[in-house]
Amino acid sequence: MPERTSYDAVIVGGGHNGLVAAAYLARAGRSVLVLERLDHTGGAAVSTRAFAGVDARLSRYSYLVSLLPPKIVRDLGLRFAVRKRTVSSYTPAVRAGRPTGLLVGGGEARTRESFAELTGSDREFAAWQGFYGTTRRLAERVFPTLTEPLPTRAALRAAVDDDATWHALFERPLGELVEQTFTDDLVRGVVLTDALIGTFAAAHDPSLRQNRCFLYHVIGGGTGDWDVPLGGMGALTDALAEAARGAGAEIVTDCAVTGLATDGRAAEVTCARGTIGARRVLVNASPRELAHLLGEDPPPPAEGAQLKVNMLLTRLPRLRDSRVDPREAFAGTFHVAEGYGQLERSYQQAASGELPAAPPSEIYCHSLTDPSILGADLVRRGYQTLTLFGLHAPARLFTADNDATRERLLAATLAELDTHLAEPLADCLARDADGRPCIEAKSPLDLDAELGLPGGNIFHRELAFPYADPEDGQGGGAPARWGVATAHPNVLLCGAGAVRGGGVSGIPGHNAAMAVLEEG
Repeated sequence: MPERTSYDAVIVGGGHNGLVAAAYLARAGRSVLVLERLDHTGGAAVSTRAFAGVDARLSRYSYLVSLLPPKIVRDLGLRFAVRKRTVSSYTPAVRAGRPTGLLVGGGEARTRESFAELTGSDREFAAWQGFYGTTRRLAERVFPTLTEPLPTRAALRAAVDDDATWHALFERPLGELVEQTFTDDLVRGVVLTDALIGTFAAAHDPSLRQNRCFLYHVIGGGTGDWDVPLGGMGALTDALAEAARGAGAEIVTDCAVTGLATDGRAAEVTCARGTIGARRVLVNASPRELAHLLGEDPPPPAEGAQLKVNMLLTRLPRLRDSRVDPREAFAGTFHVAEGYGQLERSYQQAASGELPAAPPSEIYCHSLTDPSILGADLVRRGYQTLTLFGLHAPARLFTADNDATRERLLAATLAELDTHLAEPLADCLARDADGRPCIEAKSPLDLDAELGLPGGNIFHRELAFPYADPEDGQGGGAPARWGVATAHPNVLLCGAGAVRGGGVSGIPGHNAAMAVLEEG
């Protein structure tokens, strides 16, 4: 039970952003209560023993870290670390009737050689270096602004200080830049995938939703690197919960919030333990859930577009491209059916209501970089994890029959992977204590039911560019300055639905806390 009947701040939802906000506010001397409907904190950033009787803790939902600012780790004194991957990506292909692929990693000379072998010249590698040199400079300028008051569009453009890059990434569809920069279809596809993570869009979508997704995937840490959380994603949220409690915040689990009332100055939160007063309420849930709690009309429907698959293997499968060690190929991002043309065909098929014939996906092996998520016996026996993230799988495809569609898509996705393997993946799957293969798949509808992600959207709603938009309905005062405002002055968004939300970042939690502290 909560210790008090009223708090300076009540936080609805104990995901990583809510825990970040709780820790900052409690450290500033505010009375803070976190209410979480599940029996554990962490939200989508958890580590789970997903398979019966198997000592493997998988990052079940979110699985890599890019956007978490070191500032938050330092400020909160978190006992948490990430590890760099030695390989960025491997993309298998068939050229001239033989298996080959593109390896990005292992040093500049090796990457250059891989580009030359695949494309026949040094042109694409030079273009790659120039392109990602530009995105790194962009990241260095934009990433620090994410934990500052929300800049205006003009101020962010001035900070970027590169009109050509601004025009290409903030004003024109990303497909134009990709096609102007690269000529090889496979290379173009590898670049485009960062624009499609959980985002259902084409390269030339005039809405620019693909551009916004791409931006958030290349600016993390000021480098764009995607790192492996040591101990799994749950290590981060466990450290955040410890930091919040250590600072004096109360965390109550198994306590669903069912209602929220506010007059703009004070609020009442109704939950399974009664009604609790609050000066401010920070909502670490989606805008859809906020509207439900307030009894207001919901925002426009959101839609996720991914298939998430977790696996445990007795060994990594051999590749048809025998020149590449599977331990390298799967250490980074292993791209399947993600050529530029393939991605467009899959998008068009899904948009017409069909499952993609060759489902695109990307895979990586956490345990190669961080074996601590496996029990000692599994490590000794050579077991490995695989995480697969499927693209262009919008929630609309699953509404008629979620279970059957999920199984059909999973089978097609694994079959597409098998075309690049020298042995079927099924032969490498471990078995749980009941003899079942160690594989689980989650559709967008599953993520909605389990985590409250609207339509399975991992960003809660469409991502926004990280600047102030006069049409975003942010209202006034400090919450608007920090991109966390709602229509109610003392109710703030501190989750992925805030401006500059999305991903495992803690940024919305930090910014909501800063808005509260700024207002006094």
